[in-house]
Amino acid sequence: MQHAVGAPLPPPHGPGIGHVGRPYQAQQTGHPGQAPGSGWSGTGPTPPAREAVGHTGHVQLPPGGPVPLPAPPAEPGTGGATLAVLLIGPAGAGKTTVAKLWAARRRVPTAHVSLDDVREWVRSGFADPQAGWNDHSEAQYRLARRTCGFAARNFLANGISCILDDAVFPDRPVVGLGGWKRHVGPGLLPVVLLPGLEIVLERNAARSGNRRLSDEEVARIHGRMAGWYGSGLPIIDNSTYDVETTARVLDDVLARSIASPPAW
Repeated sequence: MQHAVGAPLPPPHGPGIGHVGRPYQAQQTGHPGQAPGSGWSGTGPTPPAREAVGHTGHVQLPPGGPVPLPAPPAEPGTGGATLAVLLIGPAGAGKTTVAKLWAARRRVPTAHVSLDDVREWVRSGFADPQAGWNDHSEAQYRLARRTCGFAARNFLANGISCILDDAVFPDRPVVGLGGWKRHVGPGLLPVVLLPGLEIVLERNAARSGNRRLSDEEVARIHGRMAGWYGSGLPIIDNSTYDVETTARVLDDVLARSIASPPAW
């Protein structure tokens, strides 16, 4: 059965899972005075209270909806703001490393989701874009982006900030910002990480596996990423910054984006 994008998943079925429309507790049987499903006979110490559950027998989570713009923080940087961030940049820009550190150093719960990692969840039949961009690789990219969007919305709905990273091109709609806005919401804050070409080439050379690109491909991607200049999005040139400095600059840039959101 097909379900609309953003719709909740159908309730699970199986042993120990309640049927739709009947509270889980109401389906348990037991002797009078016995807590349903607890095995407690009513004598002896009262068992600890169990966390409230929904009709599927699972702890209820708020539904994930489009992410709105966060309220301005009451302290320097992003402070305790709950926000969704999209970190953009070419291969070798340091997106994933910076995103992980920024998320880890925040004093409020923050998750990191990398689109490359989610794409590579496909183990058999993985469509590697380096082998050629085609309908199959594009479909897997779209699927991964939508999965990341679902994750971000669910994190935000439960009070956890989220930073995503992806190589979004300014001149190619299929890998552009439109899909991210649809899947996450208008409150998503995009920031571009764009060091100089020589830095990107050096970092790419240290990669392995399918994360490492040819020098020609890196130069081509970097040149296309330069199209973000003049786009109105905040851009960080981290050519001379270490990871910690870049993460601090990112936090400052995001604080300004919260106060004055970029048009995109």
